[in-house]
Amino acid sequence: MNGTKYALISRRRGERVAVTSNQVRTFSPKEAFKFLQEHPNAVFIDVRSNMEYLFVGHPTGAIHIPWIDEPDWQVNPQFVKQVRQAMLGGAGGAAPVVLICRSGVRSLDAGKTLIAAGVREVYNVSEGFEGHLDDHHHRSTVDGWRFHGLPWEQC
Repeated sequence: MNGTKYALISRRRGERVAVTSNQVRTFSPKEAFKFLQEHPNAVFIDVRSNMEYLFVGHPTGAIHIPWIDEPDWQVNPQFVKQVRQAMLGGAGGAAPVVLICRSGVRSLDAGKTLIAAGVREVYNVSEGFEGHLDDHHHRSTVDGWRFHGLPWEQC
């Protein structure tokens, strides 16, 4: 999926092992959903603000850790720590992390920060939860998690 790289670890036996990337990898919403189904140890994190998460809705099963939030709309200084705490349920702290925001921009920035902090396997949902704006400035009409009919809930 998305060009997984492999390294040869034994010339005699030809054993290969997946190599993690030092960059954020990208999934479409459908690819992300499939990946999450196939990797139950993966941590799925919605990085949107509290208001977005509660009132717009969020993917079913996503953990909410805001990247930027009210009242001052600054980057969450505890973000990496909070993600690492969420990862504790994964295999030895090496659980894959899948990030989603509204349209894939904030989650990509958050993912780059996680990679820089040493998190080895980070994915971004490129279309986000609501997707990109259409010609009438509406979301969820062109692409995104909701547009593709993937499981979501709302408070």
